[in-house]
Amino acid sequence: MVRSDSDPPLLDHYGTLLSPHSTPCDEPQGRVTMEECQLPLIDLCGLSSDDKMVRRACAAAICKASSEWGFFQVVNHGISPRLVEKMRSEQVKLFQTPFETKAKSGLLNNSYRWGSPRATCTNQFSWSEAFHVLLTKVSDEACYGEFTSLREVMTCFAAAMSELSRLLARILIENLGHGKQALIDNICDETTCFLRLNHYPACPISPEITGLVPHTDSDFLTILCQDQVGGLQLMKDSKWVTVKPNKDALIVNIGDLFQAWSNDVYKSVEHRVVTNATTERYSIAYFLCPYYDSSIESFVKPSIYRRFTFREYRDQVQEDVRKTGYKVGLPRFLLKGSDDNTRLHAPSITASS
Repeated sequence: MVRSDSDPPLLDHYGTLLSPHSTPCDEPQGRVTMEECQLPLIDLCGLSSDDKMVRRACAAAICKASSEWGFFQVVNHGISPRLVEKMRSEQVKLFQTPFETKAKSGLLNNSYRWGSPRATCTNQFSWSEAFHVLLTKVSDEACYGEFTSLREVMTCFAAAMSELSRLLARILIENLGHGKQALIDNICDETTCFLRLNHYPACPISPEITGLVPHTDSDFLTILCQDQVGGLQLMKDSKWVTVKPNKDALIVNIGDLFQAWSNDVYKSVEHRVVTNATTERYSIAYFLCPYYDSSIESFVKPSIYRRFTFREYRDQVQEDVRKTGYKVGLPRFLLKGSDDNTRLHAPSITASS
């Protein structure tokens, strides 16, 4: 296997996890991959229709998909194909930079990450690299170095993704029937929301290696812009569903905080990225998060989760990962008497928190 000077040393790190002294891991049982599947597809033009019934039907489709799938696709979302194309071009140039430059030059607020530093066995290892950038730093000229053209495009892209995420969040809140649509605007801002630029190099050594290990997202919701290579899978009815790429659509998924807010009306679903033996893959994810001290409490009563802050949630996730290599997530915050056996699936290492 020939490694480009832009690729991180993924194979070297993976090899150390194959040593006789590495920690053994149990593989999740009873999970088989289904055929390629089309996520619910929602045309957001319906939200601006003059017909009240059309607007209601569009909003209802968003809420239904969030409840039944935890994932859906949106078209006519307001982010121009030209902006997406420019963002993708700049992203490719960024990741084609030599590894040493990405790792040591402080690019994008020193947010470069690769592999899984805390992995103790092979099924905790992610064959990928990423820049994990807070929105407060997206427009910071000092973060870009020689990549001056990336700043303008990324600033526009982040603003568009932020606007779309808040629109969808307000619809989901309104559906819960508590008249708190403006709440999302009051507790989310650039200090905690972020963009994650992902690159999954080709991985010819084993189809069992994941590009991103199974996980749920520790936010309110995530919006994903991916290329046409494919590789995203989600857990549906105890089976891995392979998501068919749609060049015109963005993918939206519910995060842990919205599941807690909605008292399990909306589902934060486990998902992963599988590797491709011959072709690299690129994606960009926007994560809608609250202030760290924001209180998360179920709108629907009686609540099955205790009240917690986002900071408390992140700290618990990071402690679990540090001690065990795995993210446990929401089951840690179930109230006594809740049936955690129905919610404790095979644990997953955190990928976005």
